[in-house]
Amino acid sequence: MSKSNVVLAASHGIGRDALFSKATEISADFARRGAELDRNGLAPVREIIQLKNTGLLNALHPPDIGGGGLDWVDALKLVRIIARGESSLGQLLGYHYVNSQSIYWSFTDQARAASLGAETVSRNLYWGAAVNPRDPGLSLTRRGNVYVLNGRKSFSTAARVSDYINANALLDGKNVNFAVPTDRPGYIANDDWDNFGQRLSDSGSVDFKDFPVYETDFAAPPANIDTPPPPLATFNTPLIQLVFVNFYLGTAEGALAAALDYVRSTTRPWISSGVGRAADDPYILERVGEWTASLKASVALADQAAAIVQAGLSRGQDVTPRERGEAAAEAYAAKVHATHVSLDITARVFEIIGARATAAKYGFDRYWRNVRTHTLHDPVFYKAKEVGEYALNDRIPEVSLYS
Repeated sequence: MSKSNVVLAASHGIGRDALFSKATEISADFARRGAELDRNGLAPVREIIQLKNTGLLNALHPPDIGGGGLDWVDALKLVRIIARGESSLGQLLGYHYVNSQSIYWSFTDQARAASLGAETVSRNLYWGAAVNPRDPGLSLTRRGNVYVLNGRKSFSTAARVSDYINANALLDGKNVNFAVPTDRPGYIANDDWDNFGQRLSDSGSVDFKDFPVYETDFAAPPANIDTPPPPLATFNTPLIQLVFVNFYLGTAEGALAAALDYVRSTTRPWISSGVGRAADDPYILERVGEWTASLKASVALADQAAAIVQAGLSRGQDVTPRERGEAAAEAYAAKVHATHVSLDITARVFEIIGARATAAKYGFDRYWRNVRTHTLHDPVFYKAKEVGEYALNDRIPEVSLYS
């Protein structure tokens, strides 16, 4: 059972301004504890409960069931804000948004989707996933009136703190997607995530041993592997890529903000600078200006891409493959830019804070370690190729769980 599976009162009717205020407040708390959280690398049970108690988990759900009613443009901004404080927690919030919202566009039984949404809000459930497409690993077998799930996923972000997960498996040679609670017997989340970045993302392996699955858990009937899904059901990919974009940028914003605080309070001016404060050093000012401009440009691109993807998603079942592809290409352009900007800034802030800032107690290296770890999730040069194919040859990205 998930360690965060605690029944908490849902925050009904919380408005946009309150959500952004709470996100800023909780992000500041994460930032204060960031170096310690990174060193400990524990499952973020306490932090997920904090997100639950603020109402942030329900920001995208409809107001009539107690959600915040935000669109994806605003929700992704919340991801960015949380990532300023701690990158893994920004990732976890964004993953929850995609996983918990995908029920609305992937379930053929919309009454079931609505029921799951209402349960998610009323119980403040956190949603994870076990769907890594390069690690198939899972199989469903019919046993009496139910099915049993067996196998392993090598990576499953939020493995130990998820209350519900999306998963997929093969059933008699066909693919089936489903959503299940993690408190059923046979769900085993392993404590084996030891990567040098995103240490709070709880992305270890998961074993399923005769885990029961029911037909009411199925998002849609089993389908042949080569059968293309409806365009609406494929929006999880551009949206998860925009989650990446925004927690990369939030991490870079957090790194720069921490570096500026250090320059103001601690960095000493260089002996030949001719200034009394490091904050007046023209070379430091130039770097801060360049990084600030780059971040602003990448954020603007991210917000524009989010608006385009939101517009496509809003068309519901009427959205066409072409419209989905055009929206995805915009998201992937933002992904390429955000990857380069975040890696550059998080690595180079040391140029302005100086040698003393490399002391382990500050943990300034965690910002780069976090974006370096996750930007390897899928190679950015393949995303750039997809953007180039669209720009040069008018070919929209091929639909997959990566594109």
